[in-house]
Amino acid sequence: MTTAFVLDNETVLCRHTPDGWWPIQVTLPHMTVDDPTNIADTGIDTTLTYNAYQLGCVQLAESLAPSYWSDEDLGSADLGSADLGSAKDTLENTLKNETAPATMAITHNYANDSNIAIPRTTVAVTDASVKDNMLSADAITFISYRQLITHLPVALAAQLSQAIQLLRWQADTQFCSRCSAPVTSAQFNERSMVCAVCRLRQYPRVQPCVITAITRPNPLTGEMQILLAHHHRYGTQTPPLQYGLIAGFVEVGESLEHAVVREVAEEVNISLTDIRYVSSQPWPFPSNLMLGFRATYAGGDIVVQEDELSHADFFDISNLPKIPFKGSIAYDLIAQIVHEQGMSL
Repeated sequence: MTTAFVLDNETVLCRHTPDGWWPIQVTLPHMTVDDPTNIADTGIDTTLTYNAYQLGCVQLAESLAPSYWSDEDLGSADLGSADLGSAKDTLENTLKNETAPATMAITHNYANDSNIAIPRTTVAVTDASVKDNMLSADAITFISYRQLITHLPVALAAQLSQAIQLLRWQADTQFCSRCSAPVTSAQFNERSMVCAVCRLRQYPRVQPCVITAITRPNPLTGEMQILLAHHHRYGTQTPPLQYGLIAGFVEVGESLEHAVVREVAEEVNISLTDIRYVSSQPWPFPSNLMLGFRATYAGGDIVVQEDELSHADFFDISNLPKIPFKGSIAYDLIAQIVHEQGMSL
């Protein structure tokens, strides 16, 4: 049985549950996925009857939980070797439940055009922000990705990010960028669009971005501080204003560390030391890979880049302004620093 998430731009069809909004997977009609098997070897005609990358329909790769590449889930307890081995066995046994298995994603329009039955929405999209305890059980509607990642497992959120990026890439890549001829999906489920005229292959683009949490001790009290900035991209807000970290795209020909130094110098005019990579997050707005760094303030007076920022300053971790929502890499970087100081957000 093949199942698929249903998306409408940057929103996902969800059902309201006691644990909050949860993505719905619908059953797709039986289909034979591309099979490159050599007929001469098998004697079986494996004619291609379905391409997993039709416009509005994509196949998603398995998404792994962060515990696959981090031992943080084992905690910081002082375990003997036998206990540590047992803890690791327990962790490995739970990893499979934390992954998001490979599946499909389709657009709402694709479902309608293909006569695929999907649940009908029972609340208006404008009601999606209503508090959970005010919604009826099993309410169904399209929920924004930004709202979902505050409570979904990391692996599932990353898979929905895949879906948003791949479906947008399909919609934006219907013609050849070299000769303007129409393109078609590559065979055998390769994620590429192929020009039938000049044979140019176009693949989904990933745009690397650096985002940096910069710290220093408060010059007067010694309390740890974080540099936070209010970005124009947050738009018009009612108080309290939201503040975030310094971030920007990696330029051609520069290293990630160089990008950190350049972006910070451009946006707030300070210098750094002890630049170190922490973690990454796929971010589908529009198709970014956020690369999280930490750094230490080295010197300089803050001068904001006025076309990017309206204000920036170092804030004591005990008195932070409104920060990005849980589930974002900005929140995770800030939370890591706060937790190191024995506090919590």
